[in-house]
Amino acid sequence: MAAKKRKKSKKKPGNSKLTLFLLVGVLVLGGYFMMTGNDPLGLFEGIKETVAPEPVVESATKSDWWEVYFVDYVNHNDPEHYEGTIEEEIIKKIDEADESIHIASFEFDLTPVADALIRAHERGVDVRWVTDDEHGIEADEDPGGGQFEMLEDEGIEIRDDQRGALMHNKFWIFDRKIVWTGSTNITESGIFKQDNNVIVIHSEALAEIYEREFDEMWNGEFGIRSTSTADQQSVVVEGTQLQAFFAAEDDVIDNHIIPIIEQAQSSVHFMAFSFTHDSLEDAMTERFENGVDVIGIYEKTGSSTVYSELGDMYCSKMKVRRDGNGSFLHHKVIVVDERIVITGSLNFSDNATESNDENILIVDNAEIAALYIQEVNRVWDMASDPEPDKFKCE
Repeated sequence: MAAKKRKKSKKKPGNSKLTLFLLVGVLVLGGYFMMTGNDPLGLFEGIKETVAPEPVVESATKSDWWEVYFVDYVNHNDPEHYEGTIEEEIIKKIDEADESIHIASFEFDLTPVADALIRAHERGVDVRWVTDDEHGIEADEDPGGGQFEMLEDEGIEIRDDQRGALMHNKFWIFDRKIVWTGSTNITESGIFKQDNNVIVIHSEALAEIYEREFDEMWNGEFGIRSTSTADQQSVVVEGTQLQAFFAAEDDVIDNHIIPIIEQAQSSVHFMAFSFTHDSLEDAMTERFENGVDVIGIYEKTGSSTVYSELGDMYCSKMKVRRDGNGSFLHHKVIVVDERIVITGSLNFSDNATESNDENILIVDNAEIAALYIQEVNRVWDMASDPEPDKFKCE
């Protein structure tokens, strides 16, 4: 019996073309998904979680002449991974410098920043650093230290104040045209644990003011021995007035902060590592009694002592809280009428304004102020109300 021939299956016309069309379509949609993360037909559901976002500096906002940064210790708390942090930003500034980097900064323990400064020095940049004796040079021998020694071994000169009061500044000047200041020490704690801020201003005129202060300290003029040039320390950049003042020579709190508080019309917000200055508290109380909203957060360490102004403000019914950060609230910030920002290294204390070397920057700009108000709100939400039994209100 003859075997039956197997019938050849006939290909339906158009099947190959349809398959090719579908394959091309899937490839196109896949490419679109990989580039944009969008999946209009739901074909790649479950894959999105594996797509890593680009690193972004947390809480950073910039314009063409200013930059503002806040420490984000919740998402960035590992010094081994400094991408997207203030440390990365200062390294960028160092690597971009062409002529000079002049530094007046209190503490230092970040090796990647030291490496960047050495690179700058090797390409001919004038790198010089003024620091505190006890908390700067002497602390370099502590565990985790050695960064100042690294700089000196490569020929970078470091000078300290050699006195009991503090060289407490945290400012950097790049190429005599960029000023970096705020509350942030360039340390692991300052950038990865504490509440801190940095403001960067691109202005040759402002940089010149800070260069004068740097030169005074470099030449051994510290504290009240420094020469005050307060009447020459105001500039206007893109319609914004900026004023820089320095302790101890400028009598910063009495002459330059309190007069601004006294003119407050609607609100005073503040964040304070240390607030023990009676006259400043009196000025805020007077405005509160005249209808101005006063809102403040204190660093919890020391804020319940008799020296702190927290108790008086609490008993006066002002809105005050104690910080909830497990480390420190290290800000020294006041925002007046959601328009004027006062920030820098200066704590609100007699020692800071009468003995230490400090700086403040006063910025009259509502856009910048809004960023600091956001930080006040964030810190406020994490803070707690004072314990009533800690204070005896009359």
